[in-house]
Amino acid sequence: MRNLKGIYALWYREFKVFIREKSRLGFSVINPLVWLLVVGGGLGSVVSFGGVNYRTFIYPGILIQSVVFSSIFFGVYIVLDKKIDFMKEVLVAPISRTAMFVGKVVGGSTDALIEIVTLLVIGYILESTGILAGVSINFVSGIVSVAFLLATTVAMVSLGLIIGSQMESTEGFQLVASFLLFPLFFLSGALFPITNLPSWLSPIVFLNPITYSVDGLRGILIGISKFNIGLDFAVIGIFAIVTILIGTYAFKRMEV
Repeated sequence: MRNLKGIYALWYREFKVFIREKSRLGFSVINPLVWLLVVGGGLGSVVSFGGVNYRTFIYPGILIQSVVFSSIFFGVYIVLDKKIDFMKEVLVAPISRTAMFVGKVVGGSTDALIEIVTLLVIGYILESTGILAGVSINFVSGIVSVAFLLATTVAMVSLGLIIGSQMESTEGFQLVASFLLFPLFFLSGALFPITNLPSWLSPIVFLNPITYSVDGLRGILIGISKFNIGLDFAVIGIFAIVTILIGTYAFKRMEV
């Protein structure tokens, strides 16, 4: 019971911080829209894949981009919490470090879930106006998309917390996070099809768990996918479980 109360308290703190930073939600929505409308619109005038224009093709990848970038950088709050001694206050509370980790993951995932729903609503509006012709957002596809994005969010929040728990400075965190972040995104097929890749690139792309998030989401929203959607969800689900287990261990070894 104490651990459950601790998880709730940590979740509530992260949620309150998020809703107080109104600009955080605004910029987290504006950034992917710039990619979608400017990059997608520009290249979409000359490029198309799978019978859909480029802007439509990259829409699932832009959703993943928003989730991946915002989720992994949630881990920087661990570094800041250690600097202001908040983590010491939490450590003297009668809750386990596992509960601390879970509370942080739930808090970070809730923040990302708000962004996800906002972007899906915007996507529905753009679909209705014809800007995202070929995208299919309805109740069923929306629910399944949220499941994919939420699994990806949990994995990436956990990864960010793993990094943050081992870092002593925000500069160190940003360096390590960026080193992992850009390959995960740019080698996921978010911006290009993963068929007919060069032989040296294919193994890297297919070993990237985010590839399966993009592929599954693209299959749900625009009907284009290389793998079975069940396989896509299984891979990202396993990735989330692995990062949770590693994150729990990392929190137990974290020095404050």
